[in-house]
Amino acid sequence: MKRFSLLSIFLMIILIMTTFPQDVYAQGRRVEPAGQGTEGEGPYERLILHGAYVIDGTGAVTFGPSQIAIEGNRITRIRGAGTPGMPIRPAPQAKSGERVIDVSGMYIMPGFVDMHEHIGSTGGLTAEYVYKLWLGHGITTIREVGTRFSLETLIDQRNKSWNNEITAPRIMAYHVIRGGTEEEVRENLRNNAAAGVDGVKIFGFSPKLYAAILDEAKKLGLRSACHLPQSSVGRINMLDLARMGLTTMEHWYGLPESFFDNETIQDWPIDAVYGNEQDRFGQAGRLWKQAAKPYSKKWNEVMDELIDLDFTLVPTLTIYEASRDLMKARRNEWHDEYTIPALWRFFEPSRRSHGAYWFYWTTKDEIEWKNNYKLWMTFLNEYKNRGGRVATGADSGFIYNLWGFGYIREFELFQEAGFHPLEVIKAATLEGAEALGLEDELGTVEVGKLADLVVVDANPLENFKVLYGTGAIKLNENNVVERIGGVKYTIKDGVVYDSKELLEDVKKMVMDAKRKENFEIVQPGIKKNNK
Repeated sequence: MKRFSLLSIFLMIILIMTTFPQDVYAQGRRVEPAGQGTEGEGPYERLILHGAYVIDGTGAVTFGPSQIAIEGNRITRIRGAGTPGMPIRPAPQAKSGERVIDVSGMYIMPGFVDMHEHIGSTGGLTAEYVYKLWLGHGITTIREVGTRFSLETLIDQRNKSWNNEITAPRIMAYHVIRGGTEEEVRENLRNNAAAGVDGVKIFGFSPKLYAAILDEAKKLGLRSACHLPQSSVGRINMLDLARMGLTTMEHWYGLPESFFDNETIQDWPIDAVYGNEQDRFGQAGRLWKQAAKPYSKKWNEVMDELIDLDFTLVPTLTIYEASRDLMKARRNEWHDEYTIPALWRFFEPSRRSHGAYWFYWTTKDEIEWKNNYKLWMTFLNEYKNRGGRVATGADSGFIYNLWGFGYIREFELFQEAGFHPLEVIKAATLEGAEALGLEDELGTVEVGKLADLVVVDANPLENFKVLYGTGAIKLNENNVVERIGGVKYTIKDGVVYDSKELLEDVKKMVMDAKRKENFEIVQPGIKKNNK
């Protein structure tokens, strides 16, 4: 029997950890799936939403006041309910089998599509906690791209979400493909497709394996997503993968490398180690400046080809924002009431937890990341301007990024990048639906489509902060500070959820966990009651 030294075993473990990102190899950490039962009301024979202004998801200007009729889970009628600036017609009285909700003066949008999510990120969490944070922020569809569930459990949760048997957004299940020979990865993909997955998520493989997976995915009619790790870009970049048939890119790794013009690899320090996450993420913030300059010949050529390939960018700007302002990310106001203890511990600096790379984060690191964002955002905005598809995703559960809240933060970052607020809503609705192949069912407020809607009592185009579960701070006419907004209703498949009640449930989960563990958020290196 062959013997292995402790050193060789240790090296094999490191190899596994650095080959597969941690959100894959941590798959065994348990996240409790949601049980049967839904807390929404409906669907109804007829549901009437009366008096709201409509932001329809197409990029068109707001219209209304309107009356929207829903029968079962479909929008069946949209008509006027009055004239802006004038008293609107009273809401009709509900007839037998009907429910009428007076939403006069409020705003209705299509249900939000979160294109990059994980149902849990560490142990000690429940799917209920995650699902309610999503629904509480108007997210009616998520694309799961790296689960803590077994394939069987993932498909079960997916089916229950589509059938409204659980309180959850609609789940699109993209299962992570494993390594092996070309035939093994093809067989793995065929088995996943037979089990009912909606797509495939791929990580760091050889060019031949990437080609085999994407070829098989096309044969099976599956869409694909790729996080191209920095450990793989020495021999393949994002443009190469798009040419092979990849449908969406996650984050941005491999994109700047596609338009390098003075080098072939990133300018890594000679002592950098990919498994050391401060090296990994610290150097990532120095990458865009090494690529061809904006609007240069190489930059334009890569952009134009990706657009011609109908390639979708899912940048997940929000997941890296702590890199450019760590103190802000740690002290976001929602952490106190909505971040459960197990997740907060996972966020804290650690050499073991993925995305906890704050070993000694410096001012210089943050400045590099701020400059990185400027170049990245320039590419995204121009990609959109030239007709390319850019969709919103949050990658929550890591790096101080909380489900739901992080997704709304993505809206603000898109606006910072140069997107008009109407373009942001389009990216969060229609663009996501198109990337999933669901544009005939979702993504716009339109007769015949599924009744996935978000209702908020303040104008989100004026201030996206009104979509946060914590609302927005406003000084009223009486010189009193108040909070306004927060999603009022999330409607999925004609089922009406009281969004604020869902978030109250989350607050209770967090409060109970803190009480049980005698837990209090304390900043790293600062002892409680330190004198």
